Amino acid sequence: MDLRAFGLDEPLLSTLNHILDLPEEAEKSYNGPTKAYVRDAKAMASTPADVKEYPGSYVFVVDMPGVKTGDIKVQVEEDRTVVISGERKREEEKDVKYLKMGRRVGKHLRKFQLPDDANTDVITAVAQDGVLTVTVEKLPPPEPKKAKTVQIKVA
Repeated sequence: MDLRAFGLDEPLLSTLNHILDLPEEAEKSYNGPTKAYVRDAKAMASTPADVKEYPGSYVFVVDMPGVKTGDIKVQVEEDRTVVISGERKREEEKDVKYLKMGRRVGKHLRKFQLPDDANTDVITAVAQDGVLTVTVEKLPPPEPKKAKTVQIKVA
């Protein structure tokens, strides 16, 4: 297959091949993206998700087919980013010869920046039928400030 038909030119292809074939020890001295970055970018691009807003919460619905519940992580980073990750591994079987491998294995990853009114202390996650639903409650709206009366003194 000629990838130039898709608008990919030779320098781009050689750079991608160089990045993907880079030995682990040389990765530290290379100025381009690391293998971990490329792997995470691919995982983010291939993990579908919906984001919904309700009056009292934000809901993130992420497809994670075949990922066991114990292999899923939901974390909140210091900069109010929700990181949802998991990995589907191919089960090792003896005396099996695959004729075709079409099901996706590997890392699932999505990151979402939370708004200021998200309560990072109240987060729930439920996995069912290959779909993870993460709910982040909203903080109550701030009380409106009342007018302050200043006592006037006679001089």
